[in-house]
Amino acid sequence: MVFSIVFYAWGAPKFIFVILATTFLDFHLVNWMENAKSESKRKLLLAISVCINLGLLGYFKYMNFFIDNFNALFSYFGFGEISLLNLVMPIGISFYTFETITYVVDVYRKIHKPLPNFWDYQLYIILFPKLIAGPIVRYHEISDQITDRSHNDTFDNKLNGFLRFTIGLAKKVLIANTMGEFADTVFATPTELMNSSTVWLGVLAYTFQIYYDFSGYSDMALGIGLMLGFKFPENFMNPYISQSITEFWRRWHITLGNWMKNYLYIPLGGNKVGKKRLLFNLFLVFIISGFWHGAAWTFIFWGIYHGLFLILDRLFLKKLLEKSSNFISIPFTFFVVMIGWVLFRADSTTQAFALISKMFSFDYAMDAFYYDAKLWFVFALASFFAFFCLFPATQKIQNYVYLSIKKNTSQLLFSVLSIVLFFLSLSAVLISDFNPFIYFRF
Repeated sequence: MVFSIVFYAWGAPKFIFVILATTFLDFHLVNWMENAKSESKRKLLLAISVCINLGLLGYFKYMNFFIDNFNALFSYFGFGEISLLNLVMPIGISFYTFETITYVVDVYRKIHKPLPNFWDYQLYIILFPKLIAGPIVRYHEISDQITDRSHNDTFDNKLNGFLRFTIGLAKKVLIANTMGEFADTVFATPTELMNSSTVWLGVLAYTFQIYYDFSGYSDMALGIGLMLGFKFPENFMNPYISQSITEFWRRWHITLGNWMKNYLYIPLGGNKVGKKRLLFNLFLVFIISGFWHGAAWTFIFWGIYHGLFLILDRLFLKKLLEKSSNFISIPFTFFVVMIGWVLFRADSTTQAFALISKMFSFDYAMDAFYYDAKLWFVFALASFFAFFCLFPATQKIQNYVYLSIKKNTSQLLFSVLSIVLFFLSLSAVLISDFNPFIYFRF
């Protein structure tokens, strides 16, 4: 816990006090709620806790977005502008806010008792492997591990954790960063200076970057957690081999999907409502999911886009894809996801629609982009591992690498592989200035 505090303070020294203060307040609010005799008082304390946490998230992340949009509306009617606030968003606020809400809601629902010790609760929120970019660990999934990790604290788990960490580090540093440099160049270039092929390659590069960046971070978090005796939930399950958008969201950012399902979709009625209400709830959840990712219209449109495809899945599309060959359903789903990533990555809706228009303009005139051998090699590597688990045999290989307790000879070989990946990744970090983490800004 002490090193988690130091870790966060190193990157955001001003905001460590925000986390410490809100966790202190939440801990006592939840204890008061647990001891309250009347249901009305329990609901009141639940509402206070949720409102405080969502209020802080709304202030730091969305206040300038709302001011900016109000200014646009006011200017139309000739009113003066409101000045934007000089705000810096705390790192990882979207992730630890959701975890704080799971704590109070799980206790309110009597799924699990609250932690009796404040420092145990502090550790749950601020635990450094998952603090700044997930996975979003729901309270009841980890509550018992906070106070007793002895059953996970084994030598095999430490070796498996180090292997998982180095695989994640390599995915992020060796693949995502290379893809990201090219994607950033494409998205920073005026659309009229590129042909369709370049834009397609740039979008494909971002498609691979966001997957290897975020799943790589999740692997690192799971690996470090395992070395410390924690078992965090999986966050990615080969999403690009999905055969529908519904399946994609079961495989992509799994912990966010579970959070949205349990704390938003089910309270709205879940599947126990009429068909029209169900489709509306699904659509609403994905608009909120898009807005959670960022305070910009591009993210809202991205949420609407995925919400529409989920509705189409419910109506007819999923059944249609299930009847078709994998050679149709998987490329189709991957194509839909790729187009969605344009909205997610673009700086504005104008740029997003301009890029999508260029993609389908079939303009193959020469442009000034140069593709070196390293870029093509990493594209090939990214494609290979993104679709590696298409077959049951390759899925078994991944399960063996990630999840199994290995015998002595295998453990030795994988330990050597871990060390090699670690030093390759470390070398790449030291010689490059380009090392963004996409999800830090969320």
